[in-house]
Amino acid sequence: MSRAPAELTAAETARVVGTVLAPLVAQGAIVRRPRLTAWAERRQTDRAARRVLGGLRDRYDGAPLALRLGPRRLVLATTPDDVRRLLEGTPDPFTAASNEKRGALAHFQPRALLISGPDDRRRLRPLNEDALDAAHAVHDDGSAFVAAVERAAEELARRVDAAGGLDAAAFSDAWWSLVMEVTFGARARDDLRVVDLLNALRRDGNWSWFRPRRPWLRAELERRVAEHVARAPSSSLAGRIRDADPDEAPGQVPHWLFAFDAAGATTLRALAVASARDDVRGRLVGELADDRGGPAALLPYGRACLLEAVRLWPTTFAVLRDAVRPTDWGGATVPAGTGFVVVSAFFHRDPERLAFADAFVPEAWWDGRADEDWGIVPFSGGPAACPGRHVVLLVASHLLARMANLGLEVERGQHLARDPLPATVDHLGLRFVAPPLAGVR
Repeated sequence: MSRAPAELTAAETARVVGTVLAPLVAQGAIVRRPRLTAWAERRQTDRAARRVLGGLRDRYDGAPLALRLGPRRLVLATTPDDVRRLLEGTPDPFTAASNEKRGALAHFQPRALLISGPDDRRRLRPLNEDALDAAHAVHDDGSAFVAAVERAAEELARRVDAAGGLDAAAFSDAWWSLVMEVTFGARARDDLRVVDLLNALRRDGNWSWFRPRRPWLRAELERRVAEHVARAPSSSLAGRIRDADPDEAPGQVPHWLFAFDAAGATTLRALAVASARDDVRGRLVGELADDRGGPAALLPYGRACLLEAVRLWPTTFAVLRDAVRPTDWGGATVPAGTGFVVVSAFFHRDPERLAFADAFVPEAWWDGRADEDWGIVPFSGGPAACPGRHVVLLVASHLLARMANLGLEVERGQHLARDPLPATVDHLGLRFVAPPLAGVR
């Protein structure tokens, strides 16, 4: 049963802000800031955040934690039951279009589903679900997507051969070409100006309402996206949504590109673990070699590795909701406009709930342990759950398996070779080296 929110003292509020919220904001909620993600890894900021929130949860007996930041009142969930209520209660009485989210995402995707109002949401949600084929683990156009993955994997293999290894920047270039092809078709794979514009506007989005809009950049992004949507083949994501609603299609696509960035970060982290653990690498390669599922085969182990990587190192730092009307919570009335925060790193690796909190256990995604826990939300949950979950996992799992087949070794792999795993891993700092040739010393 829900408990009334506990009002934090000034000292407790300062500790939560300084240890939990500030590091998340500093790293960049919309696009990561490389120097600060490296700092977060050195300081293992997620471990400190978990310690603070766990202590306050125990002190207040599992009550949500209420604090005030200027005019803004926030409530931090501390139990899976609270998370479930927030997610199942979306979009009413809790909207996914929180104040901070609207301020951030309006810089580059003002018409997207995630920050839409109730009327637009009823229209846009089914449109997105159909284009992304949300109901199926393998997208209707999965064969075309996997063909794009194969081309990206071949490009990455050539880069490894030429450079003797791979860093995050080289991976990112190939990843974005893959994303552009999956989204718009092969003709668009080299138009990385779209990515540059998106990232510039996402950097503005890190500041939410505090950064002035740059409408000239957004206009160029929208123009390029609209041109790609207009000529996208029907076997691409953009072609599918265009065929359903050509007017709304260009406004939805920027969010898909944004979401694919997080999938790239997760693929890199999963590859790092596989490169440090021969048993994980072997299972990924073996699953890919079993082609009984056809070219767009479901790769259950690969998917589970990605889900486990995003559990261990969440790409969405916090799930946000705002109360749209006064709501009873544990006998107390929560005013309309109150912001609710689910800190992913706290819930995903809570040792009081999860025996495997700091371990790499893909099997938890097969036996129900992870899916049954409402605190583990790699793709959110409830009516606002990410409709692109399956298409992202399809693309990323096929690339992960092909990259595992290269036999790369990850630098500083000793930190990933065994449990417990680090609380914070900077994906932008990951570097891989090619294995030595047989017989060469």
